[in-house]
Amino acid sequence: MNWAGRRVLVTGAAGFIGSHVVEALVALGARVTAFVRYTSRASVGFLSSLTSDVRIVAGDLTEYESVYRAMKEQECVFHLGALIGVPYSFVHPREVVHVNTIGSLNVLTAARETGPRRVVLTSTSEVYGTARYTPIDEEHPLQAQSPYAASKIAADKLGEAFSHSYGLPVSIVRPFNTFGPR
Repeated sequence: MNWAGRRVLVTGAAGFIGSHVVEALVALGARVTAFVRYTSRASVGFLSSLTSDVRIVAGDLTEYESVYRAMKEQECVFHLGALIGVPYSFVHPREVVHVNTIGSLNVLTAARETGPRRVVLTSTSEVYGTARYTPIDEEHPLQAQSPYAASKIAADKLGEAFSHSYGLPVSIVRPFNTFGPR
C-alpha cells in the first residue's frame, strides 16, 4: 500500500509499539495524527523526536468526544491505545477493563461515524491463555486468565461485532513477544 499523503490515526502512539508504528508511517510519507493519553506534563513518550512530523492530539480513550475529534477525516486507524500489563490488571481490574473495552468501543463507534477505510485493532497473545496446542493459530480458543486478557477479548469481540453488524472494515492483530529499541 502506498502511504504517501494518507491521513492515519494511531492511538497509543506514545507507547512502545505505537511509537514504532508512527515512525514507520512517517517514513512512508503518511500524515500521522498521534493520539496520546493526556498528562499534566504534556508527555509524548517515545514520540519526542518526531513531534515536528506528527500531529499530536492529547486525550482519553474513554472520552468519546476526544476520540471522535481525533478520528475526523482519517483514512486508516491503528488502535494501539490500552492499559497494558497482566500484573497491573490484577490490582486495578476495573480501570484496565474500562480503558481497554470502553476505549475500543469509542474507537469503533467513532470509526463507524467517520468512515475510515480500515481499522486495525491491536490485541495481544494473552487472549489465548495457556496454549492448548502449538503452534497457536487463529482457531485457538480464547481463554481469559487475567482481567487484562478479558478486556482484550472483549475489545476483539467488539471489533468482530462492528465488522459483522455495520460492515466496518476491521482487522485484529495479536502480537506475541514484542521487543526492540526503546
